[in-house]
Amino acid sequence: MLGVPPRGIHDNELVSRPMSDKTKTPINIEKASGAGAAEATNGASHQLEFTVPTATSPRPVPRNASLDHPTLYFNRELSWLDFNWRVLYQAMDTRMPLLERVRFLAITSSNLDEFFRKRIGGLKRQKLAGVRALSPDGRTPQEQLELCRAAVRPIFRTLTKLWKEDLKPQLEADAGIVIHNYEDLSKHRQRKLDVYFQENIFPILTPLAVDPGHPFPFISNLSLSLAVTLRHPTRGTTHFARLKVPTSRGRWVPLAKPNHFVPLEQVIKHNLSELFRGMELVDAHAFRITRNADIRRDEEEAEDLLEMISEELRERRFAPVVRLELEQGMPQEVRGVLIRELQLEEVDVYETEGLLNYTDLFVLAGLDVPEHQFAPWEPVIPSRLLRDPEGKEHVNMFSMIREGDIMVHHPYESFTASVQRFVEEAAVDPQVLAMKLTLYRTSEESPIVAALIRAAELGKQVAVLVEVKARFDEENNIEWAQMLEKSGVHVTYGLVGLKTHTKTTLIIREEPGGLRTYCHIGTGNYNSKTARLYTDLGLFTCSTDLGYDVTNLFHYLTGYAPEQHYRKLLIAPREMRKTFFKLIREEVRHQKRSGNGRIVAKMNGLDDVEMIQELYRASQAGVKIDLIVRGHCRLRPGLPGFSDNIRIISIIGRFLEHSRVYYFGNNGEPLFYIGSADWMRRNLDDRVEAIAPIEDEEMRNRLRRLIRFCLEDQRLAWDLFPDGFYIQRQPNEEAEEEGLHNLLMRRARERTTESDRPWDIG
Repeated sequence: MLGVPPRGIHDNELVSRPMSDKTKTPINIEKASGAGAAEATNGASHQLEFTVPTATSPRPVPRNASLDHPTLYFNRELSWLDFNWRVLYQAMDTRMPLLERVRFLAITSSNLDEFFRKRIGGLKRQKLAGVRALSPDGRTPQEQLELCRAAVRPIFRTLTKLWKEDLKPQLEADAGIVIHNYEDLSKHRQRKLDVYFQENIFPILTPLAVDPGHPFPFISNLSLSLAVTLRHPTRGTTHFARLKVPTSRGRWVPLAKPNHFVPLEQVIKHNLSELFRGMELVDAHAFRITRNADIRRDEEEAEDLLEMISEELRERRFAPVVRLELEQGMPQEVRGVLIRELQLEEVDVYETEGLLNYTDLFVLAGLDVPEHQFAPWEPVIPSRLLRDPEGKEHVNMFSMIREGDIMVHHPYESFTASVQRFVEEAAVDPQVLAMKLTLYRTSEESPIVAALIRAAELGKQVAVLVEVKARFDEENNIEWAQMLEKSGVHVTYGLVGLKTHTKTTLIIREEPGGLRTYCHIGTGNYNSKTARLYTDLGLFTCSTDLGYDVTNLFHYLTGYAPEQHYRKLLIAPREMRKTFFKLIREEVRHQKRSGNGRIVAKMNGLDDVEMIQELYRASQAGVKIDLIVRGHCRLRPGLPGFSDNIRIISIIGRFLEHSRVYYFGNNGEPLFYIGSADWMRRNLDDRVEAIAPIEDEEMRNRLRRLIRFCLEDQRLAWDLFPDGFYIQRQPNEEAEEEGLHNLLMRRARERTTESDRPWDIG
């Protein structure tokens, strides 16, 4: 566990290691490497407050290991759990506003739900199918299941302890938000809740008995239930019933005093006698199930892609259960019934003495108590897109784009005033003849979709690729697609065998010189809501070459034209992988010739084995590599002889880091790229992705600064080390407390220009 500073700022600039004892050991950043900082092991044992538990279980690497040796790779599933530890740490961090800590607790719980649905569900399916292939780290599906189960339980325990012993008491003491137990209330308050039960809850409850005449009921995914044990007063027989807790109207029952609540399941539990009249109530305990979302699909055999996805959604409702969460104290007999009827094993059971389903804490985090939340942030309008300040004339975006490419950075800069405006102006512009757009995920009341419908109604040619295979958004996307079709939009539902993940818009406009193409190429979805929470980049351009490429990309997406050629875009799965390999190998050549090989890449996840091997080779050749990887990562940095020159950081904070940026030093003539693809196998091989070069010097300088700010961050950044531990950097001075996100918000407000000190990534 080493505390290591960022690299690559100035030749002579010194930065101290983030040690908890505040000692400063200077190091030359330009020449530093993971191995070169090995003397920093002193003090590592004092850094526990900045260290999250590791689930990756790395093993020693043989001296002469080949680059496909399993010990050179972290396990993907365990690395994802390490990411969730970093999210959970935000809920533990007392520097965070109280309600934001509660929100991060809810995010952690939601992430775990998805982990079980997708990752544990997938491993279980592999095990049942008899899959014998090993993961890159050399483990079978069964071995990975065992490791994941062992790694998840400490997260559950920490969630419960943090809520019960820290956040819940602090909410009451500091924010006036109180979650009461029904039993602790006065008789008067209990009677009021009982009246509330009769009027608002009792009519919608459906108790389901389980006996020879009543089979075990279907239980929906992620639903909260009560397992009720009853006794017949005369026969003395014991009976079991299941009761679904109807949380669709809210989990927290309000009391008369503002921001005082009682959990809904407690109100129901103490009124069960009203539901089972004539029976004696023995006990009732809450439980919750999670179903597998990893359903095997055979797109090649599907006659209708939309019908296949619709069928998959129906199948998912009845998919096998992969997890049972239950309240502590549930009798062993009842527990056994649930395990047997849900076809689980004891290892699939997760018992808690606290709440079940912490995702419902999102509601509490959103209460109107601003002093315990992040200060509101209103994205600024990009300076290039400011309308006439006196409002005398309206300048459309097309004329602004003709003056030069425009790059926007969300959520610091407004999505509404840039991307949404671009689509909305195109929809009503009489000179616009055609609009094409890819839709992967969008908001519920999407202004983008509304603009596309408006454009079709005005007679424009509108084509939209709606990706109906976007996990957990399939149903929404089918509805959007059908709505668009009814409005006259040409809708394509995706490509067989591939997901369309690229974020691109194409506008064809008739102008005095002929037809001109305008494009938006982004790193994030066309979603106005997540654009306020996710960091993403977008490029607006009327470049002839990029217009040609995006036009060909849509021909590929909507028609039978797989053999497209592209001038500047990197398109997956066609040539993106080999182009990135070529760029990495070029840095190896520059390193051998000039000693200045340099790569910086920012992404969400890194798991592609071939890409990791290319990076290992580059590191062995001496290329200095910095990777900014928010989520899971298979690459082990800082391994002597393999990845000495590779450093990895993860940035977790107020906003979700979602932008992808790729930098190659190119012997002093650097190359910059942004786009939709991570260095993950699914992005490079199984999805349609687009990465665009950034050639405008002002925009390249913005990306330089963004990279610098990420690498220099001492507040939100976590360093990854060869043993799998992530250590959060500790600010050594007050100025470093600001952190990346606050820094970029401040700069956006101040509208700073190119007056910054010069900086070279190299």
